Amino acid sequence: MTAAPFQKGLSDLGHGSWAYLQPDGSWGYSNAGLITDSGESLLVDTLFDLPLTQAMLTAMADATPAARNIDVLVNTHANGDHCYGNQLVQGARIIASQASAEEMDAVPPAMMAEMIRRADELGVAGQYFRKSFGAFEFEGITPTPPTETFERQCRVKVGDKSVELIEVGPAHTRGDILVHVPEDDVVFTGDILFIDGTPILWEGPISNWIDACDRILAMKPRVIVPGHGPLTDLNGVRGVRDYLGFIRDEARERFDAGLSASEAAQDIALGRYSSWLDSERIVINVQTLYSEFDPKTPQANLVELFGLMGEIAT
Repeated sequence: MTAAPFQKGLSDLGHGSWAYLQPDGSWGYSNAGLITDSGESLLVDTLFDLPLTQAMLTAMADATPAARNIDVLVNTHANGDHCYGNQLVQGARIIASQASAEEMDAVPPAMMAEMIRRADELGVAGQYFRKSFGAFEFEGITPTPPTETFERQCRVKVGDKSVELIEVGPAHTRGDILVHVPEDDVVFTGDILFIDGTPILWEGPISNWIDACDRILAMKPRVIVPGHGPLTDLNGVRGVRDYLGFIRDEARERFDAGLSASEAAQDIALGRYSSWLDSERIVINVQTLYSEFDPKTPQANLVELFGLMGEIAT
């Protein structure tokens, strides 16, 4: 595809589909999507807080009458930057994978708000957390879970258009899904794709994530909307897949050599991936990989992991 400018707001993908993009694609600045046909609409994800979500919904309603009342909302996974705004899509069917639905209460908005309030007590971890998430408004969000769930695959009609929901998790999270619109030749990937930013492996196994990339490549879509970053093409998918393979192999080498997860994260030279946003996420990725290599690997808590990311970032 021809490179499109990475600008905030709606991008018309043609045939009744839109992407809503949020530069620069770092922590919390996720993308969403809209699929319409015959006056009906399906929203792919909400955003990290209510003001951001409301601005998106207003832009969509201004672009097409079909978006003035969203019929279906699909959450691609359980991270808050893809579902905290659900309460604003009143009256819609809300669909997610069963695994995502079970994970959605793991990090409620109130926990994020409390972490921001306590940031000064948490040293480097708090400073990094506030830098990453301090711009968002977590107060006043009412968690709004899915009304319907599925496993493996589900098909939804939007007017006369078929939309395929394909579960590819656990990978980034426990229940990631792809949203494929065959008629429009578009795939919304959720956080299976971070473009020009570092993927973050919360769950694994990493082989599932690599398989998900291969599944997107096999579709050969005209347009690919990542969870974070600009619109992309098959080369962008290959880039993410290559990063995942690189991190897996580098972490395994250091695991076999007896380095701890934190030592490995600091030892790996990222090379061409060092210019990607948030490269310090290697801390999370290596910790998750070490747990995959050996479930008895000592687990660092979230404050420790954010502290180490903060140290690497500075």
